[in-house]
Amino acid sequence: MKEPSAEQAITPERLDHFRKLLREQLARHTEHIRSEQAAALEASDDGVKDSNDLSLMDVNKEIAFRLGEVESRMVADIDQALLRIDEGTYGICARCERPISVRRLEAVPTARYDAECQTLIEQANGEEIYSL
Repeated sequence: MKEPSAEQAITPERLDHFRKLLREQLARHTEHIRSEQAAALEASDDGVKDSNDLSLMDVNKEIAFRLGEVESRMVADIDQALLRIDEGTYGICARCERPISVRRLEAVPTARYDAECQTLIEQANGEEIYSL
């Protein structure tokens, strides 16, 4: 594994910064999940009788469900990033074991791959590429 440059090195201070950032994101996403679940439950029992209203209610529930899935995936990604910090592997690409740039981690604190490997993975999966 290649030694990281001073700019790429994950110092203890940077790890603390990312741990705090990830914990804040975890709290925010967890709260979003709770509020979405509460809103979905509230919407399911509002005395709606009209078929158009029922259809709209179904669409709203589906949207809330999908948003909850996205939030749940984000929570899982954040949990995994916090685990990597605890294990000492945070900031190391899971594919090539090179350091992930601090700039990339600032943009995507849950990143598991460096930008090059992420691009290769997305190309292999046929996903549209967005560079960070």
